Amino acid sequence: MNTLSAMTDHELVKLYEEGNDSAFDILLERHKNYIYSYIMFLVKDSDEANDFFQETFSRAIVAIRSHRYQTNGKFSAWLARIAHNLVIDKSRESETTKTVRENQIKPKVLNSLCLSETTHEDKIIDRQTRKDIRRMLDYLPETQREVILLRFYDDLSFKEIAQKTGVSINTALGRMRYALINLRKLTRQWKFSQVG
Repeated sequence: MNTLSAMTDHELVKLYEEGNDSAFDILLERHKNYIYSYIMFLVKDSDEANDFFQETFSRAIVAIRSHRYQTNGKFSAWLARIAHNLVIDKSRESETTKTVRENQIKPKVLNSLCLSETTHEDKIIDRQTRKDIRRMLDYLPETQREVILLRFYDDLSFKEIAQKTGVSINTALGRMRYALINLRKLTRQWKFSQVG
């Protein structure tokens, strides 16, 4: 673990891509405070921040394991761009909810080059990521599959998931965590289709 801690982000990404789960644990530990703080800066709500935080790292996991991470630029900026795009996409989807609206985000953040709007490539990767996850869901236990479906496909918050399934928010978050662990294991063996 100490040897891993001394590695650069890009070295850890490469190791994780090859199947070393401990490498991702180091990346998560290294960047979780920054990414969570950044998301909180955007949405200013802890429930929403937790949702976006989980989804950001979920997408990062699948993108890395499916060999779609490009090593240009900082890893933290890549994570922040994923989070940024998720927040902006959510705000565009529903103007009637309490999610963040673009006028709540400081212009300097919106104009940042590393957080530019979703590109055509990002949209392809997003579609492929959802397709890959959907194909793996049948391999998850029912409770874990349910939380993934409610979060990613029904777009419910963890608070709403907890209410819908009759469990606490911590239990819903725990199920998501175990679902992600299982998805990480599955991606090591899964043959992902190439983005064409």
